[in-house]
Amino acid sequence: MFNPIIGFIFKLCGWKVVGHVDPNMPKAMWVLAPHWSNWDVFLGIGVRPIVRLRIGFLAKSELFHWYSSWLIRAVGGYPVDRKNASNLVDAVANMFKKSESMHISITPEGTRSDVSTIKSGFYYMALKANVPILLCGFEYPTKSLIFSDPIYPTGNYAQDMKPMYDFFLTIKGPKKKWLLDYERTGIVPESRK
Repeated sequence: MFNPIIGFIFKLCGWKVVGHVDPNMPKAMWVLAPHWSNWDVFLGIGVRPIVRLRIGFLAKSELFHWYSSWLIRAVGGYPVDRKNASNLVDAVANMFKKSESMHISITPEGTRSDVSTIKSGFYYMALKANVPILLCGFEYPTKSLIFSDPIYPTGNYAQDMKPMYDFFLTIKGPKKKWLLDYERTGIVPESRK
């Protein structure tokens, strides 16, 4: 299931994991930030043998052709129909409910560019599926992937997301506008799916 060579390369490049992830946790929504680099994908794949979990990602269904589907699925891709974005939260929540074990990663910023708000669909996916949210900070200055304790969504978005915003404030390196605005005001903005 896990390729030890990938984990070895991850460590050989000087990267390390900070924090504990329970390898027996059957399901979780992983929130990764800040998303500044294309290297984030490789770091995510490289850390899987270290934490001993198969963490997948969402990919638009248009990428799943007869010639590419096998590769995208092999590295952990799950197809989603982005044409019907209003149903994406329900579709992913149903995927979680139908699976005995599933871990999905998502970058709520949605882009490597600077953004002033994040998308909150991940929160509602986790809430509807009744799975915890795990945070992973890409700390490039120290070559660390930093993991949080699980957050269990209650339905109170602002209250549940405060620990997420506080966590990402501790990650060393440049901060995007959404996080700088929170640092300045202490206010978690209303959800944006």
